[in-house]
Amino acid sequence: MFSKEEKESVYKVIYKRRDIRSFLSVPISKDIIHRILNAAHHAPSVGFMQPWNFIIISSEKIKEKLAWAADKERRALAIHYDGERETRFLGLKVEGIKEAPITICVTCDPARGGSHVLGRNSIPETDILSTACAIQNMWLAACAEGLALGWVSFYKKNDIRDILDIPLHIDPIALLSIGYTDEYPEKPILELANWEKRHPLEQLIYENKWGENKHQGD
Repeated sequence: MFSKEEKESVYKVIYKRRDIRSFLSVPISKDIIHRILNAAHHAPSVGFMQPWNFIIISSEKIKEKLAWAADKERRALAIHYDGERETRFLGLKVEGIKEAPITICVTCDPARGGSHVLGRNSIPETDILSTACAIQNMWLAACAEGLALGWVSFYKKNDIRDILDIPLHIDPIALLSIGYTDEYPEKPILELANWEKRHPLEQLIYENKWGENKHQGD
């Protein structure tokens, strides 16, 4: 099993991990990138389908195009907010693609494993959920390596397909910018910006059935 120190290290990385938007231009060694991708590749996947692929992007020209796609969507989403909320939204730094040495596009292949994948027959979304497990492994591994990682979630998928020559049946799940940083906050960025706060865990736990909480009425 694991020693007390090893267990504490796992939890330390889980709690320390942050979604980062500011990066230094310091290059990352290929060995570290390979370790991070290998951690992703050892994520659990339903039916052992392993639906992921990884596109490593270091080209400044391509990174500029990806940043354009993210900014276009950011400005489009701003219409959903009014007044001060819109101003605050537009003031948030939502990506650091051009700053980070590399950005990795993580994709999901829904055809991986054929038409009958154990588990996916019942719940089709398990291919995307499996890819999300790989992304989480990347995030924790990057943090353990002293790196920062930012998940860029503002883009139209077809823009990313066009920029990266991704086939239409492949789903670009995430753009992950990775690099060193000198801005690693103690709390999530959106919490520090008073955009949202972490919900109390006790309010999210039910006993046996939805809505039943043994702590209610205590």
